[in-house]
Formats: sequence, C-alpha cells, structure tokens
Amino acid sequence: MVRVHVTADLPIRGSALPFADRVEVRFGKAFPVVLVIDRAALGGLRAALEQGANELDSAGGAL
Repeated sequence: MVRVHVTADLPIRGSALPFADRVEVRFGKAFPVVLVIDRAALGGLRAALEQGANELDSAGGAL
C-alpha cells in the first residue's frame, strides 16, 4: 500500500494524456507521486472522493 497525505499546501497538477486515454495527477514538486487514471475509472474515483467529502460534512468536518 502507498499512502499519500494530501494537504492544502501540497502542489497538485492534473493533465490529460489523450494518446493513452488517461489523466495524470501529480502530487508534490521535487519528488512527485503520480496517479494515472484510465478514462473508464474516472467516474469511480470522482464518486469515491464525493462520498468521502459527504461523510466528512456529515461528521461535522469543514472542507
């Protein structure tokens, strides 16, 4: 398992890789961690992030 702690000050950059039908998301600068997501998986990733954000909101957290 790889765990990346995303904070408010962590640089995050996303870019499309049209030739591969994927999106690349880079976290960090000097030694970035790269997340590559197939187009078919984007909806699932969006849904998981939205679900987590909704659970934080329900628990009284602030985004």
